Amino acid sequence: MRVMAQVAMVMNLDKCIGCHTCSVTCKQTWTNREGVEYAWFNNVETKPGIGYPKRYEDQERWKGGWELDRKGRLRLRGGSRTQRLLSLFANPDMPSIDDYYEPITYDYDTLLSAPAGEHTPVARPKSLLTGEDTAITWGANWEDDLGGAPEHAPGDPNLEGIREKVKFEFERTFMFHLPRLCEHCLNPACVSACPSGAMYKREEDGIVLVDQDKCRGWRMCVSSCPYKKVYLNHVTGKAEKCTFCFPRVEAGQPTVCSETCVGRLRYLGIVLYDADAVTAALSVPDPEDLLDAQRALILDPHDPEIAREALAQGIPHDWLEAARQSPVHALISKYKVALPLHPEYRTAPMVWYIPPLSPVLDAVTAVDGDSSDPDDVFHAIRDLRIPVEYLANLFTAGDPEVVAGVLMKLAGMRGHMRNRSLDGTVDQGLLDSIGLTAEEVEDLYRLLAIAKYEDRYVIPPAHKEDAARLAGLETGCPLDGEGGPGMGGEAPGRGAVSLSLSAPPRKGVKR
Repeated sequence: MRVMAQVAMVMNLDKCIGCHTCSVTCKQTWTNREGVEYAWFNNVETKPGIGYPKRYEDQERWKGGWELDRKGRLRLRGGSRTQRLLSLFANPDMPSIDDYYEPITYDYDTLLSAPAGEHTPVARPKSLLTGEDTAITWGANWEDDLGGAPEHAPGDPNLEGIREKVKFEFERTFMFHLPRLCEHCLNPACVSACPSGAMYKREEDGIVLVDQDKCRGWRMCVSSCPYKKVYLNHVTGKAEKCTFCFPRVEAGQPTVCSETCVGRLRYLGIVLYDADAVTAALSVPDPEDLLDAQRALILDPHDPEIAREALAQGIPHDWLEAARQSPVHALISKYKVALPLHPEYRTAPMVWYIPPLSPVLDAVTAVDGDSSDPDDVFHAIRDLRIPVEYLANLFTAGDPEVVAGVLMKLAGMRGHMRNRSLDGTVDQGLLDSIGLTAEEVEDLYRLLAIAKYEDRYVIPPAHKEDAARLAGLETGCPLDGEGGPGMGGEAPGRGAVSLSLSAPPRKGVKR
């Protein structure tokens, strides 16, 4: 067992109001320069919708993430090393600017310098790429608030198999917001696909970064990322991506998107995982088993044996304590209400989501049920406005039972707290049906509904005394180790391990 620490995030989609504050503050902080005008390291998509870039979830088209070969071993969906080298200069799986959108500005000078006249001057949109007049036809969230749903939402890949169930009429369809950023995966396809070794996953906290000195702009990271969260700076010719605000995280502060989130829907914390078990966990044949396999990778920091092993392998004591207090670990492993985005990509994403719970009382009433009867409430879960099957295609590789179980826990929590507020009673049958005690339900409620700042963000500061040790490690792609999914030879760092994912901090990274 090799115990490693990972900074992870959970988002409660019930609280996202689609205000895009997270996107704007991230844009101002990290992409306010020439060459990345089209890039949104954090964006908020409206579902159903085809997303940004267009239909990024269709891996039959884009060939992102991992798949199993005939022998059941992990391999990049984009092909072998030879196949990728042959497509360095003409990559058929690379999204074009039309799949993102053409960034624009406006001809403001017309407004400022136009002489007095009969007609009001107009500031026409101009392309930031060519400087010519252009038409605005797409954006990072074109479907926002159902603005484009009738035209584009039927193309959402997650609607496969349930299109007949979803009616795209304004009064009948559904909508929710999905914030997205780099998943900082345990098994990042972008790291393994990078020919120059510029993409790397930090050993100390699992954040995936790009070494700008090593990047040669081959763009294999862009096409290999199934979430399409790596962007090419068309001015510098180098790849850029979400950095998980590592300078803030190193100082024990939350990411900018978390700090400025109006809905307080984001949770940040440390989880411990077994790096030696990643390859086997992500090689299970049935995609529906990947969620349980990924959860099994996350270790219990309260287990004395795990704690001893973590300390013996260099995990600082305060990081171990932070893992014990982590809201992320509680939501993922203890209460099991958080789910990963598209686990079938086999990257083991570390940004998880609590699925949105549609108005339960409306659904219960619609079937002539009793909102105080847990049987009626749980029966109505299947009839919610947001189809369980749609959420399953997003978060559980198509298994609706898992999503229904999460929604039942959330509905049960609401029912229990309603009873406590009205008459102070405890419905033991309700608690038994969701598999939680009254104390656990109330702890979950405090975490999801009224958690304070220090409860939502448990981030230990970096240990600068480790800088010399980390800087002494060799560089390279540790996915290329013996028994791992990479396609090279010896793994760097601490010997040949299947998924050590070790990489030294680059220039400007303090540890």
